[in-house]
Amino acid sequence: MNEDDSLLRRYQALLGAVPQSVWVMSPAGVVTLLDGGGIAGELWRPDGGASWMDAVHPKDREWFERAWLRATRRRSALDATVRVRLDGSPDRFRYVKIIAAPVQDRNGEVEWVGTTTDAEDHWRTRMRERLLARMAAVPAAHDLSEAFLTTAAAVVPELADAVAIFRVRNSVEADVASSGGLATAASPERVELAPGLPPLPPLDDDLLLGPVAREAVDSQQARLLVLSRQGAPPEGLSDASLQWLRKARATGVALIPVLVDGQAVALATIATCRGNPPPDEADLSLLQDVFQQMSGPLRRTMELQNIRDKALALQQSFLAAPPATDGLAITALYRPADSAAEVGGDWYDAVRLSTGSLAVSIGDIAGHDLDAATAMGRVNSILRGLAYDSGPAASPAVTLRRLDRIVQALDSPSMVTAVHAIMRRQTDGGWRVALSNAGHPPPLLIPRDAPSRYVHGLTAPDPPLCVADTLVRTTLHTVLREGDALVLYTDGLVERPDTDIGDSLRRLREQTDALVRQGLPLPALISRLLPSVQNRRDDIAVIALQARPDG
Repeated sequence: MNEDDSLLRRYQALLGAVPQSVWVMSPAGVVTLLDGGGIAGELWRPDGGASWMDAVHPKDREWFERAWLRATRRRSALDATVRVRLDGSPDRFRYVKIIAAPVQDRNGEVEWVGTTTDAEDHWRTRMRERLLARMAAVPAAHDLSEAFLTTAAAVVPELADAVAIFRVRNSVEADVASSGGLATAASPERVELAPGLPPLPPLDDDLLLGPVAREAVDSQQARLLVLSRQGAPPEGLSDASLQWLRKARATGVALIPVLVDGQAVALATIATCRGNPPPDEADLSLLQDVFQQMSGPLRRTMELQNIRDKALALQQSFLAAPPATDGLAITALYRPADSAAEVGGDWYDAVRLSTGSLAVSIGDIAGHDLDAATAMGRVNSILRGLAYDSGPAASPAVTLRRLDRIVQALDSPSMVTAVHAIMRRQTDGGWRVALSNAGHPPPLLIPRDAPSRYVHGLTAPDPPLCVADTLVRTTLHTVLREGDALVLYTDGLVERPDTDIGDSLRRLREQTDALVRQGLPLPALISRLLPSVQNRRDDIAVIALQARPDG
């Protein structure tokens, strides 16, 4: 046996001992297996006119082809992990690691020698770690919608092309002990779509909540529906959802209940689209792992949401509609912050003292929680009682001073800002206004025929309540003629992070004047002054009063 034969036998023995498959590609692109062991026996092999690139998963084909062309052009090594089709099934793929290097023969031609190694388990482990790392933001979510958005974005586009998450109502938030079963009515929360998919129609209960979705919620078991272009559509999906799935060239839909304390609180509907292969059992298992990671954070988020809902209900129970008053058009509103916890401190109130007189107040209590809402109700009730007992001739400054003593004696909130006003009808149809300001943003006066201006004294407003035992408070005076308006508001309307309050007050006045020039009625004007929900960082309460003729 010559030396070349000996080296060849040793090389063949080495190839048979390693787990990799070894192959060589000729300059013409013909792939020849040097050793068929390892993963190679499970992979699909192109024949006829097919290209070996056809074996690559559709989602990986574009980037892998670019990487391969770059390596061949530069004659550099290629090291990539890619999904390759398994033999015997067009929709089953497995991750493999491919390492290839160029080799130049005696004639200067370059062929490629490479290895292919099974990388499925390694990739699954790494992907799971990456997805769970993306889920780390869920515990900090302010509400359920934000938590669902974070989760949906975590799996698109790696594991899914479209994700819609529906919240199951009347589950954890309901009194589980008294409920006879799990309600399956659901509302859409969040949707994440990969680029290039058709837009979804409105997410109402008819889109995805067919019988199969209710079955998944009731059984608390994931369901996988495979869609075929030629065969009949799977039973259980609504007509509206099937129409969209056909437009998106969907191949599969996974329905995964999200459980909290043994109850289904959400249903994740996950679609594979654009002809990509449907998820296999390993994909479905990974998706279940990811969505079940929401359990703990969702529990905390739902607890915050429950607190917020209670605070809102309590707060709004104190915000009674202003009384109908001859000679005044009154607009009042309250808007909570776009946050799960920041609710509780703002209020407005109006109480008729006699025919032709009205007590009006607005205030803000430090804190944004259920305690703040409770304290707000207490302070508002005390002020209302003091105003009614003192009557229309009382000084607002004296009333606020009395309120300050009582609140401090009750050891209630840490700080309260408020404006309290007494309005008296005049014989000419206008209104005389006396008001006292305890550390609150100044009321905005909108004359019918002049630019708006703030009602404030020559010095800074009086300090808030609960900051000193004895204070001499001041009363300011102004007049509302017919057509004039007075707007009282809380600081959520003007305060912005990293913005000087003086600049914010100037912008509010300029915006108001621009809306007045448009001829907007008072309710529409106030609505246009509000920041968008996305930019709302604090509660906002507003009560606006406009002098008008009777009738």
